[in-house]
Amino acid sequence: MRPTERLLNRLWAHEKASYGLRVSIALSTLMAVCWYRGDLQPLPSLFLGTIASAVAETDDNGWGRSKSVLLSLLCFVAAAAAVIQLFDWPLPFVAALALAAFALTLLGALGERYASIGQATVTLAIYTMIAMDQHRGAGTGTAAAWRDVAQMLAGAAWYGALSILWTVMFANRPVRERLARLFGELGRYLQLKADLFEPVRHGDLEARRLALAEQNVRVVQALNAAKTAILSRFGRSGRPGVQSGLYFRLYYMAQDFHERASSSHYPYEALTEAFFHSDVLYRCRRLLSLQGGACMALGQAIRLRQPFDYGERNRQAGQDLEHSLQYLRDQHNPRWQRLLGSLQLLATNLSSIARQLSEASLADTPLEGIDTRLRDSSPHTLREMATRLRQALTPGSLLFRHGVRIALALIAGYAVLKLVHPSNGYWILLTIVFVCRPNFGATRLRLVQRIGGTLVGLGVTWALMQLFPGTTLQLLLALAAALLFFVTRTDRYVIATAAITTMALLCFNLLGDGFVLIWPRLLDTLIGCAIAATASLLILPDWQGRRLHRVMAQVIATSTRYLDEVLGQYRSGMRDDLPYRIARRDMHNADVALSVALSNMLREPGYARGNLDAGFRFLALSNTLLGYLSALGAHRAQAAVSDDPLVGDAQRCLQQALAGLSTALSERQAAPAAGDDERALADALEQLPEDSDDKSRLVRTQLALILRLLPRLRAAADEAVGGGTRPAPSPAAA
Repeated sequence: MRPTERLLNRLWAHEKASYGLRVSIALSTLMAVCWYRGDLQPLPSLFLGTIASAVAETDDNGWGRSKSVLLSLLCFVAAAAAVIQLFDWPLPFVAALALAAFALTLLGALGERYASIGQATVTLAIYTMIAMDQHRGAGTGTAAAWRDVAQMLAGAAWYGALSILWTVMFANRPVRERLARLFGELGRYLQLKADLFEPVRHGDLEARRLALAEQNVRVVQALNAAKTAILSRFGRSGRPGVQSGLYFRLYYMAQDFHERASSSHYPYEALTEAFFHSDVLYRCRRLLSLQGGACMALGQAIRLRQPFDYGERNRQAGQDLEHSLQYLRDQHNPRWQRLLGSLQLLATNLSSIARQLSEASLADTPLEGIDTRLRDSSPHTLREMATRLRQALTPGSLLFRHGVRIALALIAGYAVLKLVHPSNGYWILLTIVFVCRPNFGATRLRLVQRIGGTLVGLGVTWALMQLFPGTTLQLLLALAAALLFFVTRTDRYVIATAAITTMALLCFNLLGDGFVLIWPRLLDTLIGCAIAATASLLILPDWQGRRLHRVMAQVIATSTRYLDEVLGQYRSGMRDDLPYRIARRDMHNADVALSVALSNMLREPGYARGNLDAGFRFLALSNTLLGYLSALGAHRAQAAVSDDPLVGDAQRCLQQALAGLSTALSERQAAPAAGDDERALADALEQLPEDSDDKSRLVRTQLALILRLLPRLRAAADEAVGGGTRPAPSPAAA
């Protein structure tokens, strides 16, 4: 393949290429039609309608996308008609605006599709207000506003039709893109995990664990995105065919990699102390790092639809680790016996990852004898939808509180624009809609990004209009800015804001007032951001610190269910069935929710934060707990644990202790005191019989590690929620 073809292939395979190209085609076509007709006046309205339709777009199959487009257009028509009919009556108008914003926000309870449609509908309604405001100022009346609305709807319908056609033509491309991103995130997770095996005394292990926890958030989000893409195309029945078998196989492979990579078989400090003068930890670190690179290479191969080769260097690194372990075993050092067993389990995990990577074929193959069902939590019937909406209609619901907040913020914004800034003031409302987020931390971040992006966009637009006064060049620049907005709007919001600001002002400059709108745009943005920040601060604020105890309780509750599922498979034999995968995924999702909550707390006012240090300590300990449980899950197989009374006693003790801790956290009470038998039970579990098999040794060792972790979990929980003053035990005592 020639370099040019290779470059084009990589550009086409990029995750954002499909979305960007689709938007580019839609906008270019509209621009070409207007240019051919010699009438550029409709272009801003057509562009705004296309943008609203593209914002409402979510990943789906052809039929699902068709329903979404139809529902979006119906909502757009209703919203635009309501704006035009009520625009001259301020009180009914603002009441209807607030009620509509509240109701459309609650649509988020039905899933991502409805949340996107709701936000896009509010956005198009404000675009209609801008059109009405401009026509009233020019004295052209309601008929001209209806014309603009028709043009916006035409742009939305055109993009919707193109989106449906694109989905039919490239049905499985989003699945490949999400699987490619998943393996890329897994690769980075493995490389961060490798850093934990660097044998350095007094290293900043907690910082590395927190970095690993942050990357775990991205891995779990990528897993959830891949599952959603698979569900939207192949359903929840779990009957993949030949063509879809590849995607299911890669998804389950990624799940297995994640469980094995999350495993923790022994405290890293103890491994460093015991094997400080050996090369075995460096061997582990090197192999983990190389396998991380191999995962990222597999993700690239999936994206480019190219063959994948695990590589001889990776195989040699695995052999080197086995030789290093064998050398240590030959020393017959009794102090190393248990630690070498843990390292051997790690080597087994890495060997399994290596085997699956070596056998990773990107050919379409059917799956047989595997439970391929997936949990689909989206409502599918009117009864299920009504139940979701009723559950959201309570003050305790985050969506309800956000809906009230954004409705009142829009009322305040409308009052301000009527009092102090009647001309072009509806950009205040637009800013409120985009900046006001469900919690203060996210709103604060979005506010800073919005202001920064607007300033950059205004400066760039002023320079472009000075340098390129010609209409043709400004049209092309507006098209490029719109494309940049859609490529960056999910992960580069400052750039996206600058791009959409540039596009809007260049389009309005076609009407002759681009320069005039620069200062109003900045002022509107600042006013809208101030109102959004005030609303998030004062109206039913969702301080993460005040609900942190419930998030922590969910982590402990899901870990208890995960433990029960894992130990059940040691009694009945390994089966990667739906209940086990649900328990595993719930534990990871709860861990991610805790990490996100703590990140949001960092952006909240000091008086609302609570004990952040204790929260992050609890996060590190919950990740350690997850690692111990994942180690049990990664090696699960039928073993003689049913006949071991200590295993049964440990399971009952852990169930009782974790359930008590979860209940205490949910009720914001002091954690229950440790049972007298916990330490004795851990000591007994570590007295391994000489005739015990490897699996029984693993189960007893991991259960002992979890029992010794309990005092530190309780102490961190008490500190984080203010439920007690019990001092945290030292790692050695635990």
